[in-house]
Amino acid sequence: MKNIIETAIDIGNFSTFVDSVKIVGLTDFLTGPGPYTAFVPQDSGFTSKEEGKIKALLENKEKLEETLKLHIVSGKYTISDLLKIAEMKKEEKNKLITLNGKDVTLSPTILCFCANDVETVKLETSTVLSPDISCSNGIIHVIDKVLMPK
Repeated sequence: MKNIIETAIDIGNFSTFVDSVKIVGLTDFLTGPGPYTAFVPQDSGFTSKEEGKIKALLENKEKLEETLKLHIVSGKYTISDLLKIAEMKKEEKNKLITLNGKDVTLSPTILCFCANDVETVKLETSTVLSPDISCSNGIIHVIDKVLMPK
């Protein structure tokens, strides 16, 4: 089984994320023992409505590192785990602490695919599109857009 970076490269559609990880020096971390949960934006997530912010982010190594660390959590959380956390909203325990020490709020949501509705999770404003991609050092969840620092 391959690690998080090797898996992201093999799947494709994550080249901006992988290149960004290399730029800020997180490659060794994401190829290390883990376990980690990585919320990986697909390439189209880097060309969102906030294109100006994304472009500026990619040109600022310090901000880029801060942003990438928002996408990584220590521990291995499956979509089932994430849904349980997301449902703890009343106790305000629906958050995960990211690699940079900041928290992201989870909330349950539904993705509609024609006749099939799929229960999934939102992290702030990003939605998990494809969950539970197993890696040797953790798990990847594909998200639709980049999580931006507050």
